[in-house]
Amino acid sequence: MSANSIYDKDLAKSEANYTPLTPLSFLSRTAATYPDRTSVIHGAKRFTWAETHARARQLASALRARGVGENDTVAVMASNTPEMYECAFGPAMIGAVVNTLNVRLDAAALAFCLNHGEAKVLITDTEFAPVVKDALTQLGRDDLSVIDIVDSEGDFADGEQVGEMDYEAFIATGDPAFDYRLTDDEWNAISLNYTSGTTGDPKGVVYHHRGAYLNAMSNIVGWNMPHHSIYLWTLPMFHCNGWCFPWSLAAIAGTNVCLRRVNAANIYAAIADHGVTHFCGAPIVLNFVINATDEERRDFGHKVNVMTAAAPPPAATLQRMQEQGFDVTHVYGLTETYGPAVICSWHPEWNDLAIEEQTAKKGRQGVKYHVLQGLTVMDSETMTPVPADGETMGEVMFQGNVVMKGYLKNPATTEAALAGGWFHSGDLGVIEPDGYIKLKDRSKDIIISGGENISSIEVEDTLARHPAVMMAAVVAKPDEKWGETPCAFVELKDGVEAPTEHDVIEFCRDHLARFKCPKDVVFGELPKTSTGKIQKFKLRQQLVGE
Repeated sequence: MSANSIYDKDLAKSEANYTPLTPLSFLSRTAATYPDRTSVIHGAKRFTWAETHARARQLASALRARGVGENDTVAVMASNTPEMYECAFGPAMIGAVVNTLNVRLDAAALAFCLNHGEAKVLITDTEFAPVVKDALTQLGRDDLSVIDIVDSEGDFADGEQVGEMDYEAFIATGDPAFDYRLTDDEWNAISLNYTSGTTGDPKGVVYHHRGAYLNAMSNIVGWNMPHHSIYLWTLPMFHCNGWCFPWSLAAIAGTNVCLRRVNAANIYAAIADHGVTHFCGAPIVLNFVINATDEERRDFGHKVNVMTAAAPPPAATLQRMQEQGFDVTHVYGLTETYGPAVICSWHPEWNDLAIEEQTAKKGRQGVKYHVLQGLTVMDSETMTPVPADGETMGEVMFQGNVVMKGYLKNPATTEAALAGGWFHSGDLGVIEPDGYIKLKDRSKDIIISGGENISSIEVEDTLARHPAVMMAAVVAKPDEKWGETPCAFVELKDGVEAPTEHDVIEFCRDHLARFKCPKDVVFGELPKTSTGKIQKFKLRQQLVGE
């Protein structure tokens, strides 16, 4: 571009015509426009958007008074409660970075995340006091301020407090009229999310304000969410910042219906009592809905929109959801893409197809989000796109504003993940003739159980520590409830007392978070190549043939 262009002369960027994008702007706008509209429902608690805005400002002010500032990390270990929602905004108001922790992690993993992210404050629900206490003893530092969430609407109001004060007392020290700034650079970090990946310690995925803003908007556009939608929190808010939906709901002045315990009875009650119009979740949530008992079900007279991701739900599940008044949209993404970045955009003419054909189309991952610049399937060696024939497999790759900044303190892994100008997902898929992507396999052998990523390598490493185990391989076993569960194939050492399936599972539970442990153990010689590499595809075939 010529420096002497007529469009460059006297047309400089200024405060009047440019502001960095940030989802914080959604909250301030909605609080001003719809101050009295209900923002959050949690049991008997009700908050308006003016109150949520004020409470987030109090949180920001209280954190600032504790010395938290720009690029400091505020970790949160919480369920889907109002406090967790406020943490999507409060830390960012002072330029800090929120790190929502996976509540299913074990103490060692939590301690790693807190140390690696250099958290200055930990806000934690009393429900998780036992594992948090253990993690705090493993930290090796005493400079972490700990604040307790005491949820009066939950089952843990009388739970053990491990911090110096509770959340309500803490934000009471802050100013509800705190004069915060949005951000001076949209590339600034807004959140840190840890993903286990496939090997080693969890990796810290860093999001920026621009990506959070854009994906929050894309959720709305792609899902056709109207203003004042009523959203049920079946998806954990710690997952990729709730797939950016805390910010989406602020943009459309929606209502957040908190759900601490996700089960069929609570989902149906929320739909019937609060008029829920939208909720997200892994296929396990869909299974709760379609398998509800007559006692758990409640009548409702409106359509409920459901967004699902993780392992593709079986066609039968999608069909039963549709028959019971739920319109399911399938999306796909990773922690590294701010959650959903691919959507199975629906064509109106597909409504005329037989329901079996509709569910087959809905089972695909789809096309890029509106704010994703590039999405393709490539040969990872040559970096050339595969033909759109629905058969040729390659690696799914992403490009654009909703790809992470990178992995915290991990330049080599960041460089490899973003090599060639594309984010390499590690997922294998095909491009169908109409341009829609469909996943076929996971090159990293990740198991997705109930929406949680489980590294097969991590489980295999644990199994290898058992004194009777010669070698082990872990693959995904299809499961009606969880989508997938880990299945361990174990080859035992000669001349040792053979453990039972129960013994092996209990051994894993002593060393791993329970959700990562195998649900089934198969003993026998493992199939190997001539070079000794375990042939996992044969193990998967064995499970499918059961």
